[in-house]
Parts: sequence; C-alpha cells; structure tokens
Amino acid sequence: QVQLVESGGGSVQAGGSLRLSCAASEYTGSSYCMGWFRQAPGKEREGVATIYTGGGFTYYADSVKGRFTISQDNAKNTLYLQMNSLKPEDTAMYYCAAVRRYCYEIGPAGTYNYWGQGTQVTVSS
Repeated sequence: QVQLVESGGGSVQAGGSLRLSCAASEYTGSSYCMGWFRQAPGKEREGVATIYTGGGFTYYADSVKGRFTISQDNAKNTLYLQMNSLKPEDTAMYYCAAVRRYCYEIGPAGTYNYWGQGTQVTVSS
C-alpha cells in the first residue's frame, strides 16, 4: 500500500509560481504511473499531468501545457509539479495519485489506486 503525502500548496497572485511535492512511502521509481489531479469546488476531478516513472514519459492536460512541469526524484521517492504562470482558473485542491502500470496518457482518476490527501492552490487575480 503506497502512501502519498502532498505539500507545497498555497496562495499566489496570477502570474506567480508554486512547486508541489508528493512524497511516496515506498520506491515508485519504476513501472508506476504517477500523476497530479485537481478538483475545484463544484467541478469534477481532472487530470493535470502524469509521468511514467519507468521511462520518464510525461503527459499534460492542454490547459497546463507550457506552464506546468511534472518530474520525479527517485532517490527521494518524490514527485513534483512545477507550476508557472498561474491563472485564477488553476485554483483547486491538487492531489497526487499513483498506480503500478504503464501509462501513455493521464487517464481517468478511477484508474489510479493510491491518492494523497490533497494540497490547496489558490490563485488570485
């Protein structure tokens, strides 16, 4: 059972940056699909970015391409999401998720087995 703990959320003004971290309780450096999802009040949870840890392949939602970067540090069992040029519409609770399988896209939230508790990101205009 992989446990995931997010950190790094906060409040920023539009145009600012934040880096989210997701610490895993065990090694996820190979054969895991790890991703970031977000959920705003009254909206469905949506995929933001995913990385296949076995090869470093990354996938992004169109809404964040060119602004967000997902990465991994296998030595620290940590997943990151660097968020630049933040917009008010990026405001949401951000969740880290993982599943032990290959991934070639972000995929639905229901296909991920492990979830963190979430970290709030608020972007003001």
